[in-house]
Amino acid sequence: MNASNTLIIITGPTGSGKSALALALAKKIGCHIISADSRQIYRDIPIGTAAPTAEDMRQVPHHFVGTLDLSDYYSAAMFEEDVMNLLPKLWDQSGGFAIMCGGSMMYVDAIAKGIDNMPTVSDSVRAEAYRIYNEGGIEAARAELARLDPVYYAQVDLNNYKRIVHAIEISMEAGVPYSTLRTGQKKSRPFAIKKFAIDMPREILFDRINRRTQEMIAAGLADEARAVMHLRDLNSLNTVGYKEMFEYLDGRMSLDEATEKIARNTRVYAKKQLTWLKKDPDTIFLNCKSDMIQCIMDSI
Repeated sequence: MNASNTLIIITGPTGSGKSALALALAKKIGCHIISADSRQIYRDIPIGTAAPTAEDMRQVPHHFVGTLDLSDYYSAAMFEEDVMNLLPKLWDQSGGFAIMCGGSMMYVDAIAKGIDNMPTVSDSVRAEAYRIYNEGGIEAARAELARLDPVYYAQVDLNNYKRIVHAIEISMEAGVPYSTLRTGQKKSRPFAIKKFAIDMPREILFDRINRRTQEMIAAGLADEARAVMHLRDLNSLNTVGYKEMFEYLDGRMSLDEATEKIARNTRVYAKKQLTWLKKDPDTIFLNCKSDMIQCIMDSI
């Protein structure tokens, strides 16, 4: 290992074992873990987000886990600012090392590559952008984006309403098209970054996802969803696991059907994560059948 400050990023598709690997590595190195998970940062939903347990956090200090109310707004840009402010403190405490673990790729890229400077969106503008979507659906949101920013409209995944609404609110707030603010330039960082992703055969990954879904159900996911169901319209709960559980609690499907739908949607999400990761030439893929900790130690 070298003596310079180093951020070790451990990522990979959901269900691949990132958290366990990060925990074992942090104990070996003696450093903290930063969660790069856009849902684990919220309180009251630890089962559906597979959040670190109290025992995990007793063994290794974790950051950005269960720190926000479900109604709080948070973004990748805010995550970038918060992590960059935190890291200097962690270098001093952990011998120049820190681990970031998670599968929210926008959060990972916010630190590894940086995010373009964007205006802070006011509550009124955000409410107006979501009003368009909530009242008119994704078709209305697409039409508004095409009006405000035809360039980004031609590039964005038109089935991803979150990105569409985000582009609308930025365009509204800035008074210029969102696409004109996107430089695509990677920011330099005053520390080394080593990015590792767990890789495994698709059939093994899907089996792990299926089993983890069953474990979440057994752990009480339905009760967890029931406790927050009155907040179901919040963005923090518009995610795989809770959407399906709300359908079950509404009586629109059986528990078995909801469970299968969660597993299926999670597998789809995992494939999207893998596609994202394989586009990044800086990613070092770890063979799940190898000694992954030793592979990381040999590379840092």
